Amino acid sequence: MGFLENHFFYFILMLLTIAYPLAQSFERRIYYYNKWRLLFPSILLMMLLFIPWDICFTHWSIWNFNSDYICGIKVFLLPIEEWIFFIVVPFSCVFIHEVLNYFFNKNLESSSYSKISFFLAIILALLSVLYSDKLYTLVCFSFTSLSLFILSLYNPVWIGSFFRTFLVSLIPFLLVNGFLTGSFTEQPIVRYSSNHIIGFRIINIPVEDSMYCLLMLLIVIAIYEKKLNQN
Repeated sequence: MGFLENHFFYFILMLLTIAYPLAQSFERRIYYYNKWRLLFPSILLMMLLFIPWDICFTHWSIWNFNSDYICGIKVFLLPIEEWIFFIVVPFSCVFIHEVLNYFFNKNLESSSYSKISFFLAIILALLSVLYSDKLYTLVCFSFTSLSLFILSLYNPVWIGSFFRTFLVSLIPFLLVNGFLTGSFTEQPIVRYSSNHIIGFRIINIPVEDSMYCLLMLLIVIAIYEKKLNQN
């Protein structure tokens, strides 16, 4: 991938991530573009949590961005590509959500998924206590635990389809985040302080990132589904 490893690498990665979902948004069976008016406010509300979180963690050097792979334009400490990340990734994941809902049963039997959500919330809560000295682990796992606990209490009809979407989204997640964390390149785009993560990695991806992705997707889909039901 050396020919892509330049100051526009992060931007190119985001462009490649959104290319197919954007092109297929006008496909006649899905009509994804008709739902953008519901999707983008959902993404914006998610960003109200994730952008301040990202800014603080960058300021505290919990993670930082490799200047070799970004164009250099920053807004509140964050590369412009990082802002784009919070639009591109949920846009692409909700596209997966819509495709899966179209081709498969939309409202899966929810009681088992509610139990999964509850037990995962307990596990993450315990891990956040166990690794309370690791700030990324603590914040990520505790926020995700609380969200999953609330999800298990409300037990919405879309809970099963959410978990299905998350599991399928892990495939492109491993690919995109693999590039971000240097799994397929000479250096990572995003570098993590070893003092603030558990240290267990999938390829070269901190395990915390998987729960970060789950939380981001859960917030977006929860708001998105609520808006869909109101229409």
